[in-house]
Amino acid sequence: MRVTRTFVDLPLQAGVSVQLPDDAIAHLGRVLRLRPGDTCVLFNGDGNDYTATLAEIGKKAGTAVIESAQVRTNESPLRITLIQGIARGDKMDWILQKATELGVAQIVPVHSQRGEVKLDGERARKRHEHWRQVVISACEQSGRATVPTVAPPCDLISMPIDAPLRLLLEPTAGTDLRTLKLQDAAVAIAIGPEGGWSERDLSQLEAAGFSGLRLGPRILRTETAGIAAIAALQAHFGDF
Repeated sequence: MRVTRTFVDLPLQAGVSVQLPDDAIAHLGRVLRLRPGDTCVLFNGDGNDYTATLAEIGKKAGTAVIESAQVRTNESPLRITLIQGIARGDKMDWILQKATELGVAQIVPVHSQRGEVKLDGERARKRHEHWRQVVISACEQSGRATVPTVAPPCDLISMPIDAPLRLLLEPTAGTDLRTLKLQDAAVAIAIGPEGGWSERDLSQLEAAGFSGLRLGPRILRTETAGIAAIAALQAHFGDF
């Protein structure tokens, strides 16, 4: 039986009663039609699932009693950071959703010279919050209790990356997955936007320590490349 899991941005602890936020009330009450006394599973990104009993659930108020905590053990030993050139509309949502399902640890949306989407100010803030909700929904569906970090949109020269191994896909690169060596459990993979990386972008990536990885002889679309790379890295070095 599939368990429906609901994210709440609250401290959770067994034996504690919590006031549910509005989005959780809407999901549990109006969508799932749960009633007082029903059981649900909550998570807040700390790596645990929390079994809870609804004490109250109405249109504007909801209370749950946390009964127990269960540690989730489905996080990959490979910490993958996806550097993603910002794609248009639903493509970006799809990339974030599938990357989360595949176990990525961090997503860094980046502006690039050929990118068609330019975000700043309030528009950037709203899009960032939307992307975070996409990732949370993917965690709810896929059973992850640790929510990947989604960085605010940034330029290539200001990317927040701590992975020592930094890769970008290049069909003519001398390194492929058979010859790639990992000295650490953290790796970053950079994927260009629809128009690809410009020479300026490539120079900035090279200066930041990125080197080429040959995933295959064909050029992949931006919505395909990152997902294929994450799946391949997981298969060779992660938990697939």
